[in-house]
Amino acid sequence: MPLTMVSQGQEVTLIDIHGGRGIRSKLYSMGLIPGVKLTVLGKRGGPIMVAINDTRLALGFGMAKKIMVE
Repeated sequence: MPLTMVSQGQEVTLIDIHGGRGIRSKLYSMGLIPGVKLTVLGKRGGPIMVAINDTRLALGFGMAKKIMVE
């Protein structure tokens, strides 16, 4: 399912990124690589806030739709 469908507070594992080379490269450089566990901190209509280990990231809705998790 896409990251946009995950409830706040839920921990998920990144499975794949549906997008071109540019978006994959950008997300990989942010630490969003397949197999990484992330927690959704907030999603209040704007960016989706996620935590990866000790790092917090804000992802736009369009970018978050391309991140597949389980």
